[in-house]
Amino acid sequence: MPHSAMQKRFDEFMKPLKETLFSLGDYVDFTKVATNVDEISIHLHQLNYLIGQEDIDAAVRRLWRVNPLAFSVIGILIAVRAKDCKNAIDENGCVHSLSDYSSSPETVVEFLNQTGLSEVFRAKQIKNLVDYVFGVEVGLDSNARKNRGGHLMEDYVAGVFSKNGVQFEREVYCTEFPEIVTALGTDKKRFDFVVRAEDMVYLIETNFYSSGGSKLNEVARSYLELAQKINAVSGFEFVWITDGVGWVSARNKLEEAYSHIPSIYNLTDVSGFILRIKRQRV
Repeated sequence: MPHSAMQKRFDEFMKPLKETLFSLGDYVDFTKVATNVDEISIHLHQLNYLIGQEDIDAAVRRLWRVNPLAFSVIGILIAVRAKDCKNAIDENGCVHSLSDYSSSPETVVEFLNQTGLSEVFRAKQIKNLVDYVFGVEVGLDSNARKNRGGHLMEDYVAGVFSKNGVQFEREVYCTEFPEIVTALGTDKKRFDFVVRAEDMVYLIETNFYSSGGSKLNEVARSYLELAQKINAVSGFEFVWITDGVGWVSARNKLEEAYSHIPSIYNLTDVSGFILRIKRQRV
């Protein structure tokens, strides 16, 4: 293809890149939030006793005599789940596990004083710890968006394939194809999707980048090398479906890959790949 025509195609490829794949339902997993709160709600209700108490020290001791286990969840009051095993340094330079602060009434009071929660409780700035922790869990869950985002592209593409009647397999290792193992050598690659057509097996990778960085240059380079190895094997073709405005900052490297990999698609033009598949009667 003439350079000018290739340049025009690439310019068209770049234009519709999307800013995000997050839908409103992807921002917070409220089912998970509710489950996490429910698991400790009894202890939180008991800790509500501390709200409005002037003498926090005495209130902690009274509650401790009734149920010392209530204090096992105090870490979540500063947005740290018990399973996360976080540490803190004291004024003497000693490091303590947050769980250590629930070991006695004295350490609980120390925790409340040093975190500022004692004053929060006295001033009734929190009305109900169950509701408060629900909000804390929402915030912590929003930090997990990155992990959910890693699968959004795969799920989106799977949905597009299913909607268009394309049969596919997910997360397939190259070991299923001896010819590919030989071509890749020691690289035990796992492909996001495999689509088997009448005369061709398509090995597909997908990714989405909402922000740029040096990583994208390496991604483009590695996929170019991968495509060259796979496409040299008769009956196999590498397909790369990628999107996201992060590519704007790595445009040159992506353009280099685009000019050498026959099958690169974004979410706007992936319909072209689907049309190819349908013509081959999957």
